[in-house]
Amino acid sequence: MNTEPLFFIALLPPQAIQQHATGVKCHFDQYYDSRHAFKSPPHITLQPPFRWKHEHFAILSECIEAFAQSQCPIPIILDGFGAFPPRVIYINVDRTDALLTLHRRFIEHLERSIALVDSREKSRPYAPHMTVAFRDLTKQNFKLAWQEFKDRSLRFEFIASHLTLLKHDGQRWQIHAEFPFKMET
Repeated sequence: MNTEPLFFIALLPPQAIQQHATGVKCHFDQYYDSRHAFKSPPHITLQPPFRWKHEHFAILSECIEAFAQSQCPIPIILDGFGAFPPRVIYINVDRTDALLTLHRRFIEHLERSIALVDSREKSRPYAPHMTVAFRDLTKQNFKLAWQEFKDRSLRFEFIASHLTLLKHDGQRWQIHAEFPFKMET
């Protein structure tokens, strides 16, 4: 069994938006028997889960901090719902130039600085999203839920001001560290 801790890196929305997204997750739990999305706070993944040795944590932390300090906060727009059939429903994240550029630069920085590469991530376009119903959604419940959510309106805008490193504790993802972007002058 692999004992190296599991991490991922994401943008987390402000608390009020997290609470709204968690309310949507509760709806999926109550009506569609899907609760796997509760295993992490509402987030937009930038670097998918990866294993990293405890003894090298300072290197990872310094790498993320150096990148964050080189970035200005960016606007994020959440607009409606989307799906990855046949199991995942998410809050749609607008693919703005600012977000796509941040993601591309961050992935390049991780690869160049600490040789952290996700091969699947490199082989497909970045699809920013905020999952509210996950793989435990049955195909039948997906069809019912998607009928309910595909045209449902939702719109939030916020400024992403930091990167968040999440660590898996064996049960769920916990916020491990936050790395603020530089403040605009």
